[in-house]
Amino acid sequence: MSVQWYPGHMNKARREIEQVMTQVDVVIEVLDARIPDSSQNPMLTTLRAGVPVLRLLNKKDLADKARLALWLEHWQGNDTILAHPFSTQDKADVAKISQWVSQLVPHRGTAEKPIRAMIAGIPNVGKSSLMNALLGRRVAKVGDEPAVTKAQQKLKVTNGFVLLDTPGILWPKIENPDASYRLAVTGAVRDTAIDYEDVALVGLRFFIKDYQDALVTRYKLKDLSSDPFEVLKVIGSKRGALRAGGKIDMHKAAEVFLNDVRTGAIGPYVMETPEMIAHEELLVEEAKAKKEAEKQARLAAAVPQRQQEKNREYRNQQAQQQDAKAGDKTE
Repeated sequence: MSVQWYPGHMNKARREIEQVMTQVDVVIEVLDARIPDSSQNPMLTTLRAGVPVLRLLNKKDLADKARLALWLEHWQGNDTILAHPFSTQDKADVAKISQWVSQLVPHRGTAEKPIRAMIAGIPNVGKSSLMNALLGRRVAKVGDEPAVTKAQQKLKVTNGFVLLDTPGILWPKIENPDASYRLAVTGAVRDTAIDYEDVALVGLRFFIKDYQDALVTRYKLKDLSSDPFEVLKVIGSKRGALRAGGKIDMHKAAEVFLNDVRTGAIGPYVMETPEMIAHEELLVEEAKAKKEAEKQARLAAAVPQRQQEKNREYRNQQAQQQDAKAGDKTE
C-alpha cells in the first residue's frame, strides 16, 4: 500500500519542530499502544538529537498487556527514553506525567527554570486529548480524524512545567509496507487514503494468526477459515452487509471489521513485537540494498551503450569530413 501523507502543513510542522527543539528539555511522544513502533516517527528521533523522550503508550486499555510488556522491557536501560502505558481517560496516569518528566529533567522544574516539554506524535494518536487532560480544560481540538491540530501552542501546566504542542507530522516515505498497513488498520491514516477491503484483509490475516479467539468470540464463528477473504465474507453476512440478491457488500463488511478493531470491540491486541520489527527492518534494508545494486548495475550497463553511441557519432563525423574533403578535390 502506498500512502501519500506529507501535505504542506506537515512540512511546515517539521520546520517548526527544528526551530523549537533547541528550547525543549524533554519530548513527550504519544504513541499508539497497539503499534508501539509503527506509531513512532523516525524523523522526530532524528530531530530531537539526544533530547530525552517520555513515550506514552496511549490507549493502553485497547492493548494486549503481555505484548506491551515486551516493548517496555525493550526500551529499559536507555537513559534518554522513559516509557509507560497510558490513557488520557485515567486521571492517575495524567497526574504522573509531571513526575515522569522530572525523572528525565531533574535539573529543572521551578518557576525560574520550568521544564519545557514538547508534545509530539503522529496524527490521531491522542495528543490533543492529552493536552486537555493535563490542563484540565479544553484547549485543543479533539477529533476522530488525523491532523486536526495545525497550529503550535505554548501552555503552562504549572509554574514549573510548560507545554509546547506541535502539529502531528508523518515522515515523507514509509519504507516498511507492513507498518503502512498497521497504521491504516488502527486508523492513523485518513480513510480517504486507503482501500477499506485491502486494509481489512491485512488486519484479518493478523488476527487469524495471532488472536484467533478474539475473532471467534466477537463474530460467533463456528469454524475459522485461514483465508481472510472468506472470514470477511462471513463477517459481512453476520452483520447485515448485504446487497440485493444476498451478495456480500465487502466494503461494508470491511468497515464493520475495522470499526471493531479501532474501537476495541474485538478485544485488546498489539500488532507488533520488538523481534518482529527487527526482522522487518532487516528485510527493508535488504530490499534497499538490492534496489541500489540494481540501479548501479543499470548505470554500469549504460556506460558502454553511451560510449558506443559516442563512437558512432565520432565515426559519422569522420565520414562526413572525409566526404567533404573528397568533394573539394573533385571540384
